Amino acid sequence: MSYDSYVHRARPGAPGAPILFVFHGTGGDENQFFDFGGRLLPGATVISPRGDISEHGAARFFRRKAEGVYDCEDLARATERMSEFVAANRERYGSSTVLGLGFSNGANILANIMIEKPGLFGAGVLMHSLIPFAPKDRKDKLQSRVLITAGQHDPIASVAQTTDLAEYFKKQGDAVTLEWHGGGHEIRPNEIEAAKKFFAPYGA
Repeated sequence: MSYDSYVHRARPGAPGAPILFVFHGTGGDENQFFDFGGRLLPGATVISPRGDISEHGAARFFRRKAEGVYDCEDLARATERMSEFVAANRERYGSSTVLGLGFSNGANILANIMIEKPGLFGAGVLMHSLIPFAPKDRKDKLQSRVLITAGQHDPIASVAQTTDLAEYFKKQGDAVTLEWHGGGHEIRPNEIEAAKKFFAPYGA
């Protein structure tokens, strides 16, 4: 799979620097978190792909049958395609470390890649992620760092589902941090601060 198989924006960083992939939510595009990613890690290469699925005109990374009901065949397709895109860009830019950040649908594709392709991402920030099934334990025990941010009254990603996802990653041996706020399915300042702190070790 080519490094340009998705419509995307790219900002090359310093040679050998980390590469940060940012994944938008449903209805977003490659612009949603591109500048934010650059501010989080000024020296990194930043890649922001646009989802290749249209849901009534809203871009997504994989299909769903209803709210919280995933088309698991399409999720598997998207996971393979995006993993190849990530690996191709890591090679193209000669990046030392692969990092990810996603919100909502973008967090879900990132989470599933971290479940199915351990070791591809060294660290990932999952903002309001929903994995509405019990993932199988990984065969390859390659650990990552995971930050999960969530709302205690999120109508889409419940507290129980968020906690289950955190426990899954912990069981696989990942270093997991949970950051909550008292609202719903929106990003709040404490999440941004948590992401900055999480990525700080990878800065120049």
